[in-house]
Amino acid sequence: MTPPASGPRIAGKLGLGDRIFAGPRSRRLLSTVEAGLERVDRRIEAELRMTDAIADSASRYLFDAGGKRVRPMLALLTAQLGDGTTDEVIEAAAALELTHLGSLYHDDVMDDADKRRGVPSAHEVWGNSVAILTGDLLFSRASQIMARHGDRAIRLQADTFERLVLGQFHETVGPQEGQDRVAFSLDVLSDKTGSLIAAAAQAGIIFSNGPAEYEEAMVVFGEKAGVAFQLLDDVIDLSADPGETGKVPGTDLRAGVPTMPYLVLSERADAASRALRDRIDEGVALIADGADPAVLDDALNELRTHEATDATLALAHSWSREAVDALAPLPDGPVREALTRFAEAVADRSS
Repeated sequence: MTPPASGPRIAGKLGLGDRIFAGPRSRRLLSTVEAGLERVDRRIEAELRMTDAIADSASRYLFDAGGKRVRPMLALLTAQLGDGTTDEVIEAAAALELTHLGSLYHDDVMDDADKRRGVPSAHEVWGNSVAILTGDLLFSRASQIMARHGDRAIRLQADTFERLVLGQFHETVGPQEGQDRVAFSLDVLSDKTGSLIAAAAQAGIIFSNGPAEYEEAMVVFGEKAGVAFQLLDDVIDLSADPGETGKVPGTDLRAGVPTMPYLVLSERADAASRALRDRIDEGVALIADGADPAVLDDALNELRTHEATDATLALAHSWSREAVDALAPLPDGPVREALTRFAEAVADRSS
């Protein structure tokens, strides 16, 4: 089964051309990044060709559905601080995007998500087992790509993958008794989302032979921007418009995944906030017992306009500012300008 064509794949709803490359200097990078993204997509398409018909169809499914290509874009951007878009940068960017894709197959099974990128999730089409195995295939293919480029690439892939798994593990197990739930969730986001974006930003430096002194700045920048990105995703998950998210509004909360607006709500002691939290908890329990997910519609509408969601937006902006601050060691120029606009854009998407 093949999802509908998604059109241009240049950073999706981030509005990369209009926002990240809006400055007169950084706009000159746009053609370089677009050309690099086309090469990355061709590399991924080649890596996704499987001899088994079902494996071939399933592994291409979410790739063909589109996506923002945020991680390859960052690798291509930071590579301009070194020798530019080398073959090694293209391969590393492809490997990290395949790792991201593999994680989506697994996430959707664990969250029982109905949709991804505007199409039925893979487990809805082929079942849980095929979806899980497809994710495993993508992880293995990403590791094969990195293995072509020596120990440094293997370590980067292995360390990043370990953090992804630990982040999912901790999210699944949940915080221990007495742990601050918001701080715990931020750590999970750092592992699940920030680590892969950080790896992409770092990979651009490593595989373009860029200055080693920029690597740590790129790691901090990527992790901070990645958390800001995910915090905004938690807000956008509440969007009343499925076209905005590609998913049913409130998909994560309906599945019992405690997103940041809910966690911030849980910290509020006023009676109205406690009552709303209780209604959400009751709705989640009913859904788990087989009730219509629409049972949560009214509560999610209320959460969308609650102060806790505004606080989550403020938290995203804070992490975005810290990402921009991490760019201080980079030279003034179009790359730093574009990275600054990226960090600002991920915390200021439509919600």
